[in-house]
Amino acid sequence: MNLDIPSIRTDFPILSRSIRGKQLVYFDNGATNQKPIEVIERMSDYYRNINSNVHRGVHFLSQIATDAMENARATVRDFLHAASIEEIIFTKGTTESINLVAHSYGKAFVRAGDEIIVSEMEHHANIVPWQMLCEEKGAILKVAKVNDDGSLDLDYLNSLFTPRTKLLAITHISNVMGIINPIQQIISHAHQNGIHVLVDGAQAVPHTPVDVQTLDADFYVFSSHKMYGPMGVGILYGKHELLQKMPPYQTGGEMIKEVSFEKTTFNELPFKFEAGTPMVAEILGLATAIEYIQRLGISNIEAYEKELFSYANQQLIQIKGITILGTAVNKASTISFNLEGIHHYDLGSLLDQMGFAVRTGNHCAQPLMNRMKLDGTVRVSFAVYNTTDEIDLFVQGVQKAQLMLL
Repeated sequence: MNLDIPSIRTDFPILSRSIRGKQLVYFDNGATNQKPIEVIERMSDYYRNINSNVHRGVHFLSQIATDAMENARATVRDFLHAASIEEIIFTKGTTESINLVAHSYGKAFVRAGDEIIVSEMEHHANIVPWQMLCEEKGAILKVAKVNDDGSLDLDYLNSLFTPRTKLLAITHISNVMGIINPIQQIISHAHQNGIHVLVDGAQAVPHTPVDVQTLDADFYVFSSHKMYGPMGVGILYGKHELLQKMPPYQTGGEMIKEVSFEKTTFNELPFKFEAGTPMVAEILGLATAIEYIQRLGISNIEAYEKELFSYANQQLIQIKGITILGTAVNKASTISFNLEGIHHYDLGSLLDQMGFAVRTGNHCAQPLMNRMKLDGTVRVSFAVYNTTDEIDLFVQGVQKAQLMLL
């Protein structure tokens, strides 16, 4: 299937606007990507025609809202190829999903002297919760190293495994470098050592097919807003047998079965982890975004974005003085770079004046920047609505900025 990119671009209203008198070129998809009109309309329709709380009413609107939300859960289950809807937990995003596991899994399984492993390439959201857990429990945080080319040092990672290692928290795709970790291989080796694995899939699910059963992931987390859906909602996938053993993360309405002043019993999965009124409109928006991706075909998206990445990489490396962070072979559609003698913030600011939306800074990955002896980079990240024409304009913009700043 050949994707009709001009037609796809018309699905995203924001792409037609101008920024500072220039046509918007949106290359900040790693931070959040734009939303197709059908996602926006699905959320609007909920508030216009359905708006009601779920699971708590016998009236017509409540039942419609409940059915819509649970159908959305089934959509997510199918998208991830999970075994059961009970394994799909709605959260506020990747960050809350990781915090939920750190708190709840940590309470159930982690003791003083146990070990948690993360890597040098993790987003802060997949570092700090585990730091806090280790401080609280008297556990030990161990760090897997990254090679000079940005790839994970698998031999070093494997050397960290001991009988006291409880969990490995690892990104599927680096949010800074776009490097794709061999996640199935990593999970398999961890499981051979009796170690559970949480995968941060925030940068993976918009770009590549994910089958949690084939991966055999114990936990897989991601956010809606990085996959053409709304902000404020995300997913925690967890294996049923682990979720069953974990205590609730938050308490309140919905996650309870029976309450008295003497004792409270908790609801069944997945509701045990979904305290309070859910973000129903956002959940429906997420389901619609998944349906949009499925209609285009995630494998088609992956193939097209690889073409964009390859083209952009070939064009950028021809610029004198450029250094690209992460040169390992297996990469997704993200490129982080610096220009010799130019601060990344100055370059990003000047590109903004030309209509280019890019990300500058440490990208919430200070340990990686410290490892690479950098204080930040310019990052461009592509989505299915981007084009080689935009890349050509961008390369020209970088060259123009270089002349102005040097």
